[in-house]
Amino acid sequence: MFTSDRSKQRQYLKQAWEKYTRQDQLEPLELQLAKIVEKHPEYHDLIKNLDSEYFPEQGNTNPFLHINLHLTLQDQLTMDQPKGIKGIHNRLLVKIKDEHVVEHMMMEHIAEMIFNAQKNNTAFDLDGYIIALKKL
Repeated sequence: MFTSDRSKQRQYLKQAWEKYTRQDQLEPLELQLAKIVEKHPEYHDLIKNLDSEYFPEQGNTNPFLHINLHLTLQDQLTMDQPKGIKGIHNRLLVKIKDEHVVEHMMMEHIAEMIFNAQKNNTAFDLDGYIIALKKL
């Protein structure tokens, strides 16, 4: 899964979901991805089409990107990196009481940080990311 090759990433996700629905044995990362997909029934069929393009300008959400943003956030929470993100997450859980909604709120800021880094050809602004999350 740890590749920059988009088609390999999509194939891995698709295969993990297929294994999960067949109740096959899964590797830990496959199970983590499948659990994310499970929470998004609107993506169950979309992830079968590996060659689809998704353009935000047309109101389309890229299911592969969305799932990977969940994965990124979950990894950040597991490691508490950037430092303090786990505490922010816990505070939001107390306030919102819906883990999936909280993840979506936080993921918006991950996506914004990635977009800005790509647009400006700079490193991720982790300090700005944490500041934005604290404002939620």
